[in-house]
Amino acid sequence: MVPTSTPERPRPHPSHAEHPRLLVPARSLDDVTAAATLLDLDDAFARALPALATPWAAAPFPDPQLVVLNEPLAAELGVDPAALRTPAGTGLLVGRVPEGVRTVAQVYAGHQFGRYQPRLGDGRALLLGEVRDVAGSRRDLHLKGSGRTPYARNGDGKAVLGPMLREYVLGEAMHALGIPTTRALSVVTTGEQVPRERLLPGAVLCRVAASHLRVGTFAYAAATGDAALLRDLADHAIERHHPGLVGAPDRYLGLLRGVVDAQADLVARWMLVGFVHGVMNTDNTTISGETIDYGPCAFLDAYDPAAVFSSIDHTGRYAYGNQPSMVLWNLARFAEALLPLLQAGTEAAGTDAGTDAAVEIATEVLQGFAPRYQAAYDRGMAAKLGLDAPDPALAADLLELLHAQRVDHTGFFRALSAGTARDLFTDRAPFETWAARRDALLPDDRAAVATAMDAVNPVHIPRNHRVEEALDAATAGDTGPLHRLVDAVTHPFDDRPDLTDLAGPPEDATPYITYCGT
Repeated sequence: MVPTSTPERPRPHPSHAEHPRLLVPARSLDDVTAAATLLDLDDAFARALPALATPWAAAPFPDPQLVVLNEPLAAELGVDPAALRTPAGTGLLVGRVPEGVRTVAQVYAGHQFGRYQPRLGDGRALLLGEVRDVAGSRRDLHLKGSGRTPYARNGDGKAVLGPMLREYVLGEAMHALGIPTTRALSVVTTGEQVPRERLLPGAVLCRVAASHLRVGTFAYAAATGDAALLRDLADHAIERHHPGLVGAPDRYLGLLRGVVDAQADLVARWMLVGFVHGVMNTDNTTISGETIDYGPCAFLDAYDPAAVFSSIDHTGRYAYGNQPSMVLWNLARFAEALLPLLQAGTEAAGTDAGTDAAVEIATEVLQGFAPRYQAAYDRGMAAKLGLDAPDPALAADLLELLHAQRVDHTGFFRALSAGTARDLFTDRAPFETWAARRDALLPDDRAAVATAMDAVNPVHIPRNHRVEEALDAATAGDTGPLHRLVDAVTHPFDDRPDLTDLAGPPEDATPYITYCGT
């Protein structure tokens, strides 16, 4: 599961002309004075990096109605959930901002399934601004589905209810599992019907993130050839995510190391719970190390390293087992974008040997990804198995058994702590042999082992078929199944008799396919 080959050396990025200047469309706003007291929105990103932030307004929507509000997240942001349920609050959550608040569409590039796209950007999204949460951390508030922007290309700029609710459910599930993630503050229907395969209720999601800086943001800045823009972007990222590096002479090298480490830890966590992102393009790889963009994503049922759920991943590029190598590929693109800054750093240190020196430095950092990922994965797997120390061979042999007999990934580990795992295998002899090896490594206090295992092995994940059932019901107007599913996945380690039906895989083995929602 870990990349074993030498990572490709980062290469200098091709230049790309600066995007044309774009104007803010005229818009009419309702009276939203009350919204000014809800959130103190700062436009620090737009002020620091105006070349990457195009001022733009959300589309007007005829009848915004709040469908779900993430009250615990609202409390983290220091805002009264009741205030967000008012007309002014709901209006704010679809982009009706007070006078003086500047919303922007961010511009970035991206490698989509390996192909470089020089200008993507927020085609149907807007950055409302940044807030300080109750812990003093900066958080972005970002709309999705708020209408066409200059980066919409051929899209309509809209979103529909089902995919926005999927992002809410998946983000909350990942957060409860302890996996760094963006989260949805709200989903609001717009009063419009949006054409997809059929007319569906339009919706806007408000997403909260440590930031929306991506590998693709750096690729875009590097491609402009504007050295000052690239430096300003890197300094902004450092100030926001690695403040200990501010002003350090080797801060850009430290930024690269920090992002590599964060992504190695993140993807190890994905792999341990069987999460398949589905669209790991460079514009969906964050500098913060948070999971972002819950489009064609899914969780494994039967363990299969070749599992692909996305309708657009025809070659299996982003299959479950490929995720570590794919994030390393993305990190190589990040290193490429940073080469001018790394080269400048070698010059300042008096050790410059041209671009080759920067490439060698970046390659050395990228080579640290595999051991960092493997160590995080091995520690996590040891905890899942109840071991005091990692045993990579034992873990690898188990995964082969799970794959050969198509055993449910999540259900296996809970059954292992309960002593019923053998019942999941049609051919029990290989499992019994493996289990004897594991038993020889376990601590003496087996009850304590089982308790520790149950603290890291979930009962509930967002089972794909249950997610679809909940989204279909919500689209039809019944949010009861959605709230019940959210209750389960936000308490993933609790074995509750009233939610047993949500815990297991589907009875049939029909291939599950997800779509991006656009």
